[in-house]
Amino acid sequence: MKIRKQKTAVITGVTGQDGAYLAKFLIEKGYKVYGTYRRLSTPNFWRLQSLGIQDQVDLIPFDLLDQSSISGLFKKAKPDEFYNLAAQSFVGASFDQPIGAGEITGLGTTRIIDTLSTLSPHTKFYQASSSEMYGKVQEIPQTETTPFYPRSPYAAAKVYAHWITVNYREAYDIFACCGILFNHESEMRGLEFVTRKITNAAARIKLGLQKKLVLGNVESKRDWGYAVDYVKAMWKIIQQSKPDDYVVATGETHSVREFARLAFEEVDLNYEDYIVTDKVFMRPAEVDILIGDPSKAKEQLKWEPTVGFKELIKIMVQADLTNWKKILDGKLIPWDAMHYYDTEKPLSLHYEADR
Repeated sequence: MKIRKQKTAVITGVTGQDGAYLAKFLIEKGYKVYGTYRRLSTPNFWRLQSLGIQDQVDLIPFDLLDQSSISGLFKKAKPDEFYNLAAQSFVGASFDQPIGAGEITGLGTTRIIDTLSTLSPHTKFYQASSSEMYGKVQEIPQTETTPFYPRSPYAAAKVYAHWITVNYREAYDIFACCGILFNHESEMRGLEFVTRKITNAAARIKLGLQKKLVLGNVESKRDWGYAVDYVKAMWKIIQQSKPDDYVVATGETHSVREFARLAFEEVDLNYEDYIVTDKVFMRPAEVDILIGDPSKAKEQLKWEPTVGFKELIKIMVQADLTNWKKILDGKLIPWDAMHYYDTEKPLSLHYEADR
């Protein structure tokens, strides 16, 4: 009997929302998973721990700016599949650190795919592209052929990373593909993102821990889905017989205001009584509306979202409410509660809303 070789995957940015969910998904499929992380003074493994998979991921410290770090990763992991999810992923911060956004998100991808083409050309490569690349949208809805018009250093870097992936695919005949993922959220989303900022605030206000929620442009519209659904699309994209690029979205758009209204309704509160806006949270260049057309993904990948907009919000609000009750009761162990502490600064730029 021929024994099937266990597949090996590398996930850069494994400690993030998508990385953690993807790692869990791949482990459940029998993969050996290597995950990269940045060395920080405070460990950031709470998502992996919350999902109960930290001990099942081979964690490797990694630097997208260091070519030897990238080469060493390929030599150690010898991956069948490589998912590049690492990036300077907070849109607001990219205006403050534009060069860093380009170095990490743009050139970091180039370093990886160039190393892959030389050391491991058989490895299938997935690049996490973003709906933010559409920016000042040229058509509604956005498809795989819609021209990009980035409106932030983050988005511009993502456009570069997207096209360098396409370029290497065509120039060197490697399996390199891009998933153009529209906004996808979950209870694992960081508190600096507007969705978690809203659901966390709704829970805290309900429990008497916070009085107001400060937001920026509440009229911005996004196509929001559930991250657990979206990581499955990543895997499906890389399983295709030929590499290609796909929009992954719900095909619906909703405003930040609507998101806030439904989140506060989940805890029986009227959002208008608690939300204030402040121009400090406005981006220098706004993206007014994003809505993706997932027709190609539905037809070719047989993928479609399973969690709707209202259910997504309910999942997030209830998770925050449950965790804050546990924190108040002293029932959350330190690593599980750590990401809540010292981040509740409603008037701080730390809380700049990523929409």
